[in-house]
Amino acid sequence: MSLPTVILPGYFASAIEYQQLERALNQQGVPTTTVPLRKRDWISTLGGRSVVPILKRIELTVKQMLYQYKSSAVNLIAHSAGGWIARIYLGEKPYLIHGDVTAAEATWEAYKHVHTLITLGTPHTSQERWTKKNLDFVNMNYPGAFYAEVRYVCVTGRAVYGERRLGSWLAYNSYQLTCGQGNCWGDGITPIAAAHLTGATNITLEGVMHSPRSPGIWYGSPEVRQAWISYLA
Repeated sequence: MSLPTVILPGYFASAIEYQQLERALNQQGVPTTTVPLRKRDWISTLGGRSVVPILKRIELTVKQMLYQYKSSAVNLIAHSAGGWIARIYLGEKPYLIHGDVTAAEATWEAYKHVHTLITLGTPHTSQERWTKKNLDFVNMNYPGAFYAEVRYVCVTGRAVYGERRLGSWLAYNSYQLTCGQGNCWGDGITPIAAAHLTGATNITLEGVMHSPRSPGIWYGSPEVRQAWISYLA
């Protein structure tokens, strides 16, 4: 049986949006649960503020899965911003850049009990003024596939080319804020250039859109998840 697995929702997403993926993974023999976040749980993080409240919910969920399955490790599937938040969670450096907690409250060292981190459409870099503070902390302290003990798998979609025209404006603006270039390929929100990490297993999937709310197929769609589910073994 695969290791117990925890899904981390994307920014301002609730756990309910991942129910179908969670159910499908359980049916395929991967014991899975989703961090029980609601949209309102993200409010305190607006404007680039501390993500400590989210990290605490992740820690509680992971501990529950370790206990329930009597396992020494879990897998993490992190969607969108959940991916860089997971990289903070893995780390041993106190996340103190917002001055809201003590060092003891802001260090999780989860790399010791995370076997694989799969990121789906995660912007691992950002030029956006609010997000940049958090992501600079991540990338300065944990560049690339930082922990040798953890298998990093970064999955991204090649579905929308960002252009300054009707139908592509959202992608263009999002890509521009993320990697500094709007005219590039991505999943409609995250550009390919920002979704991969040096040293990780990097996968680009044709036609895959960013989220469960996107039109068409997304990372958790049946015809897509087979490209990354084997890494949960």
